[in-house]
Amino acid sequence: MDNFAPYVIKSFKHDGHLHRMWLTNWRVPQHILHAAHKQQDMMVFINSQTKIQEADGKEWVSRIPGVSFFIPKMWFNIVALIEEAGVRYYCNVASPMYVIQQVLTYIDYDLDVIRMPDRSVHIVDQDEYERHKLNYHYSPLVERKVKEGLAAVLELVNADKPPFQDEMVLYYYEQWEKHKNGGA
Repeated sequence: MDNFAPYVIKSFKHDGHLHRMWLTNWRVPQHILHAAHKQQDMMVFINSQTKIQEADGKEWVSRIPGVSFFIPKMWFNIVALIEEAGVRYYCNVASPMYVIQQVLTYIDYDLDVIRMPDRSVHIVDQDEYERHKLNYHYSPLVERKVKEGLAAVLELVNADKPPFQDEMVLYYYEQWEKHKNGGA
């Protein structure tokens, strides 16, 4: 049986400069994945107390446990943050993931969708997207893909479709906790 494997996740900006790196993320093994997640070839990662490095070299440690979901060919990724008030979903509109060995990369296109534990949904960082669209000279293709990614993630979040299911987020985190504690 396969186990949780460590990965690095790197986020870049459109011009190729590093945006942020999460240095230790644990990939959920295939045999644990929910059928709906397997069907979409989803890659699911756990991080907790993870060292994060910013583009300027500053480092900090995440305080909120997260379960990240990456779906091949989709122009977004989703991080479910496990907070006291419930699960908060932070969705990055981004290029599809690219994986080589145990490093996952993507390009962050600034627009974010946040679903709060009370189920309210917010689109944020639109001004940053507009600024970067001009600065980085996004092509019409990139602009179209970003809009499609935003629409697709909003459709999933509003319909409570996978991976917007708190019980699965908590299940994955519990499985990682068991693994981390030697199966107990």
